[in-house]
Amino acid sequence: MNSQKILVVQTAFIGDVILATAIVEKVKQYFPYAQIDFLLRKGNESLFNQHPLINKVLIWDKHHHKYTNLVKLISLVRKSRYDVVVNLQRFAAMGLLTAFSGAKQTLGFSKNPVSWLFTKSFDHRIDNHQHETERNHQLIAHLTDAIPAKPKLYPSLKDYEAIAGYIFTPYICVAPTSVWFTKQFPEEKWIEFLKHIPEKFHIYLLGAPADKSNCQQILDACESKNATNLAGRLSLLASAALMQKAAMNFVNDSAPMHLASAMNAPTCAIYCSTVPSFGFGPLAEKSFIVEVSYPLYCRPCGLHGYKACPEKHFKCAHDISITSIVKILDTVSTAS
Repeated sequence: MNSQKILVVQTAFIGDVILATAIVEKVKQYFPYAQIDFLLRKGNESLFNQHPLINKVLIWDKHHHKYTNLVKLISLVRKSRYDVVVNLQRFAAMGLLTAFSGAKQTLGFSKNPVSWLFTKSFDHRIDNHQHETERNHQLIAHLTDAIPAKPKLYPSLKDYEAIAGYIFTPYICVAPTSVWFTKQFPEEKWIEFLKHIPEKFHIYLLGAPADKSNCQQILDACESKNATNLAGRLSLLASAALMQKAAMNFVNDSAPMHLASAMNAPTCAIYCSTVPSFGFGPLAEKSFIVEVSYPLYCRPCGLHGYKACPEKHFKCAHDISITSIVKILDTVSTAS
């Protein structure tokens, strides 16, 4: 299989794509001469700029001419004559692409409505307390071994140069936002926490361009002269490089947590409406989880979160003690 062609498919969100890199790592470990391509949705391709293990990135534009682009992709995949297609996506579109890929082995999850056409399909159960990387690894265990790899990203020299001016002093990264409101630690709680950070640490607020104003509001309210709003100013890989060298990264259950995992960067993940047992927790060697300290009848309320709290009170976030986060900060301060 060393000389064979393998396609890994994951067209979901950024975090899912980052976790899927564990498949790339494991396959390359066992088959160093295999050609590995990766199919993702448009907008996530910058994660793989100059990636040393990935031969080619295929992009599905889901927002413009979605199905026309899908048909073109299927044709392209068939012409590429892959030996193995590993499909981590559980929806029909990528199921069809996998089934009609012409690959000798087509591997995916039984939840995919087209899985009956795959060579092999496997269960994907959120309630089994496995990490998502373990669930994904089932698809290639028969080709490798029973031990999943960890996700990994590869910032380039250009990415490290982009952060060179920010690493002059010990620092902490904070990624305060999320696409989902109920996954997001409230703004006022972040402000309260930031006021506890010792002056010896510089604070960098991270996020996408759309998060810039929210981060600035937090920055203005905490009145710190020792903080910088970098939302929208760094690429994903440059952000990952910055997180790698941080004393600690404070994040929600969201994409920045997975960036930290892929860089083995120290992580404190704050869980509001979701729970770590879903299997998407931090994977860094030094990682902490903070959540509400008592059982809450409505938690978890969903796998991905909501745009608003279904119960209107958002206790899963508001009742998290700042003290519990400060304790983690104290361990960082002591070690520094």
